[in-house]
Amino acid sequence: MAIEWTSSVVSAAGAEIHLRRGGKGSPVVVLHRDTGTPDGLAFYDKLAAKHDVIVPNVPGFGSSPRADWLGNVRDVAALYRGMLGDLGLGSAALVGLGFGGWIAAEMACFAPHDTPKLVLAGAMGIKPPVGDICDQALIGYIEYVTEGCHDPATFARIYGERPTSEQLVLWDLCREMSFRLAWKPYMFNHSLPQLLRGVKSQTLIVWGDDDRIVPDSAAEVYAASLPHARRETIANAGHLIELEQPDAFAQAILSFIASK
Repeated sequence: MAIEWTSSVVSAAGAEIHLRRGGKGSPVVVLHRDTGTPDGLAFYDKLAAKHDVIVPNVPGFGSSPRADWLGNVRDVAALYRGMLGDLGLGSAALVGLGFGGWIAAEMACFAPHDTPKLVLAGAMGIKPPVGDICDQALIGYIEYVTEGCHDPATFARIYGERPTSEQLVLWDLCREMSFRLAWKPYMFNHSLPQLLRGVKSQTLIVWGDDDRIVPDSAAEVYAASLPHARRETIANAGHLIELEQPDAFAQAILSFIASK
């Protein structure tokens, strides 16, 4: 059955947030990566076959215009908490992808008793004890996205052999906003591991077995910091799990959300 997706614009704290929504069932909010997100992913459809899926664009990413006052990831987390409350989705499950995983983790810290299910996939936000988060300032847009793929053919399948000028502009805007929110220190928050200790959420930590963007050692810190966490590894996947292994990734999330 084809999933019908709708687009809308909501306002929170004076910021304009564009979001897509599809499916029926209990709500699942998916938070996108530092490269934004393509529309029409098979991964989203698979989640929406069982749930009401909401995919907002952080201001400054995708269709959401920049809010000049946003200065760090905790600002975004607070903004999103307010937005979900306004939409009556305060207890929705959160699925955070990469950079969005960091946002989701911060949101859980703001409301440690109110997020029943939390999924962190290749999440940034933690300083890896071994290795470093790939610095996108040192490489080009195409190389950065390619590094996120286990199989180079994934890039061409999603973005084409030559990404459009529109896509390159979108990546440029995403990069600029990522630096604005997460430059110093780059892509992590020193206090996050300690705050995570108070989070009551059932948490699934998912990593691709070939993630070259966020070292696996960051997953180990997340697992050690969150009291109710378990790990799962997706085979034949890099950082961009939802693009490379949409079936296995969606099934892992659906099973986790359905579990007691």
